[in-house]
Amino acid sequence: MTTTPNDRPALQKTIEEIAASGSWAGVQLRVNDRHGEWAGSAGIRALGDSAPPQPDGHFRIGSNTKTFAATLVLQLVADGRIALDGPADDYLPAYELDRRITVRMLLQHTSGLFNFTGEYYEDGTTAPGIAWDGQEWVDNLLHTYRPEELVRFALSKPARFAPGTDWSYSNTNYVILRLLVEEVSGRPFAEEMRRRILDPLGLTGTLVPDASPEIPEPHAHGYYTYQHGGDWKTVDVTRANPSWISAAGDMISTTRDLHTFFSALMSGKLLPAPLLTEMRTPHPKFGYGLGLIVQESEHGTLYTHNGGFWGWGALMYSSPDGGTTLTASLTTGDARLDMAKAAEAFAKVQSALTDAVFGA
Repeated sequence: MTTTPNDRPALQKTIEEIAASGSWAGVQLRVNDRHGEWAGSAGIRALGDSAPPQPDGHFRIGSNTKTFAATLVLQLVADGRIALDGPADDYLPAYELDRRITVRMLLQHTSGLFNFTGEYYEDGTTAPGIAWDGQEWVDNLLHTYRPEELVRFALSKPARFAPGTDWSYSNTNYVILRLLVEEVSGRPFAEEMRRRILDPLGLTGTLVPDASPEIPEPHAHGYYTYQHGGDWKTVDVTRANPSWISAAGDMISTTRDLHTFFSALMSGKLLPAPLLTEMRTPHPKFGYGLGLIVQESEHGTLYTHNGGFWGWGALMYSSPDGGTTLTASLTTGDARLDMAKAAEAFAKVQSALTDAVFGA
C-alpha cells in the first residue's frame, strides 16, 4: 500500500528542497523498503501551472533503458541464443564489425566504438556526433533516425581504442545490441522487450516508443533551455521523437514500473544467478557492469543506472537484494544550465536522495 507524504515527512521535505533549488521544475519519487512503499511529488507539472507532477506519471527514462536492454540480451544468452564472449559480428555480418568486439564488450562499453552522440577526449578535444542539442536539435525534434543509420555513422568514424583495452561510454554499443536482438529473435526490439520483460512483470506503464514522439498521460512536461545567438530560449520538448538515441535511451516508464523491474532484476527473478553476477561485476575504471553501475557508497553497495537528456532525468537505485529501491523522475523548466551545470545539479539530487533513502 502506498503511503502519503505526511507518513514520511523527511522524504517529502527532500524532494520539495530539490524542486525549490531552481534547477528542476518537478520531482516524482517512489521508495520501497522495510517500511513499505512511499510515493510523492513536488514542484510543478508544467510551466505556468501550479499543480505538482502526479506520482504515477509517465516520463522518459533516458539511459535507464540500457539496463532493460542488457537484461533482454542476457536472457537470450541464458537461452543459448547469444554467446556473451563471442564476436558480435557473428550476428550482424553486414556491418563488418571488428571481430575482436564481443557481446560483453558492447554491454560493458569496452568495444572502443565511436559514440554517435559525440566524443569528449581526455585532452579536452571533442569529435561531434549527430545533432542532439542546440537549435539544430530543436528544429528537428520530430526527425526520425533509424538504428542502422546511427550505427553506420558511428562505424564511419575512427574507433576510440582497440576492443577490450579501455572503457568509454558509447551509446553506439546499445544500438548495435538492439539490432542484434532483432536479428537473433526475428522480432522487433520493442516486441521482444514486451514479450520477455514488460508483460511478464505487468509493466503496463512502460513502453519502447521507437520513433513515436508521444508520451502517455498522465505526465509532467520537460523543457529545454539553451542559448542561441546570444539569447536564452526555453522550448517544451515533451513531445519529441526519441529515435536519435534509440535503445541507448528511448524508453518511457513510471516510478512504480521502474521499481518493479529493478527489484525483480536484483532479486534474481529475471536472470540466472551466474549471469546476474556477471551483470553486477564492474569494470575497474568506472564501476560499470553489463548495463548496470555498481556504486560503492557510505551506505554500502548500491546498484543503479540513471539516465537523462534535455527535459528529463531519471533515477533507479537498489540494494543488492532488491529489498530497498529508489526510483525517481526529474523534469527541467526554464533554468539556464549548460551541460556542466546540469550534470552538477543532477549529481546533487542523486546524493540527496540516496542519503535520504539508503542512509535511513
